Amino acid sequence: MVLVYTLVSVGLVSLLSLIGIVTLSLREARLRKILIFLVAFAVGALFGDVFIHLLPESFEKITSSLTVSLLVIIGFLLFFVLEKFIRWRHLGAAQTSRVQPVVTMNIVGDAVHNIIDGMLIAASFMVTVPIGITTTVAIVLHEIPQEIGDFGILVNGGLSVKRALFFNLLAALMAFVGAVITILIGAQIKDYGTYLLPVTAGGFIYIAGPDLVPELQLEVKVVNSIWQFLALVMGVVVMALLTLLD
Repeated sequence: MVLVYTLVSVGLVSLLSLIGIVTLSLREARLRKILIFLVAFAVGALFGDVFIHLLPESFEKITSSLTVSLLVIIGFLLFFVLEKFIRWRHLGAAQTSRVQPVVTMNIVGDAVHNIIDGMLIAASFMVTVPIGITTTVAIVLHEIPQEIGDFGILVNGGLSVKRALFFNLLAALMAFVGAVITILIGAQIKDYGTYLLPVTAGGFIYIAGPDLVPELQLEVKVVNSIWQFLALVMGVVVMALLTLLD
């Protein structure tokens, strides 16, 4: 059943790569407004998953609190290094060409990111189904604004709409590779999924905190900021409601 739940969840996340097509009819200003609220909702969901689901489950199943804390830090640092690598490669590509290298590195960076997403989803389902579902929901809510942004980068970088959708989907399907890797490793290493939970928590803290919160802080209008805050709270509420699955 773990395999079925994992493949269905990874398939759902992968299909989000096609969401960019629905944004073509939207004006840029309107799209930016929608995105900033989606990002706020995703931040709330990621923090909610970390502090309501992942960390409590980690401390319950792993006897050493020091081990949990160190694994959270490792997860945070792994995502920090991953983003640094992607940004360095983007910068290097931008210095040599304005179009194709940037597009290529966006696809490569997205593929690596999706491999990790697949690993996190599979590891979560290996612990419990409810934890797997909450982690999938958090990833889905984070992926929606990211996939819209990736689609825009590919189209602006010179790809046709069809080619942009194809390569975005191809990168997204790499999540299946990550899921299979985790399932194969998990079959050989006892409690592999359990020990990956705090690593997942650290990664989510990095994505929600240093990665996404600064984007929210760029909005200074009072009304929009209030709606942003409410969207963030709603993300936490969704994760709290998902405790009913336990």
